[in-house]
Amino acid sequence: MTSYKELLTKLNECADKKYAAFHQRLLNCNKIEVIGVKAPILRKVAKQYLNDINLILSFPNEYYEVVFIKLCAVSALPYKKFILYLDYCVSIINNWACCDAFIAKCIGKNKQDFIKYINKYLYSSGEFYQRFALVTLLKFYVEDEYLPYVLKCATAANTKLYYVHTAASWLIAEVVIKRYDRGIDFLINYNTDKKTKNKAIQKSRESYRLSNEQKAYLNTLKA
Repeated sequence: MTSYKELLTKLNECADKKYAAFHQRLLNCNKIEVIGVKAPILRKVAKQYLNDINLILSFPNEYYEVVFIKLCAVSALPYKKFILYLDYCVSIINNWACCDAFIAKCIGKNKQDFIKYINKYLYSSGEFYQRFALVTLLKFYVEDEYLPYVLKCATAANTKLYYVHTAASWLIAEVVIKRYDRGIDFLINYNTDKKTKNKAIQKSRESYRLSNEQKAYLNTLKA
């Protein structure tokens, strides 16, 4: 397996300085450095560590690309192994891009069991802990069976935190788009946070999956 020094050499060989500067601004996070390697390359690198997860996880978290590789490698594990590394992975997320890219397909087949982890992170004080919980709900739980729980979580999230606010609005919009009547009913009664409500309406109206009539009605629900 590649050592940390060798990994950085490989990443720097694939770096695009203009992309690095652009992505650093996009992340809006001064806690992590960006080398400038695009996601498809990082995913290929992550596959090299699937049989030696502990090695990649032992590397420092100073670079966005290294954190991305860690999350990508862990997300490819079977559910029981994935859970072993979950707390560590969520703890090293400090930007929206890593958070939103941390999607483990194994959750989809273990949704009921994973609810305890969603609750754990949603009710923590960490901004990206909460965002991870909300984005996971968005990716796997917008189904009739889980809608009451999903909407309860959207209401419970601390939307005073910017990246929680944007994730909650995204989640609500996804409910509106996929389960329109239920989403509309929620928006009518959702007065907890007007800013998040309006953002959810905006994001819903940007979707090509809704009709012009539906979008026009959504506009009337703005707080």
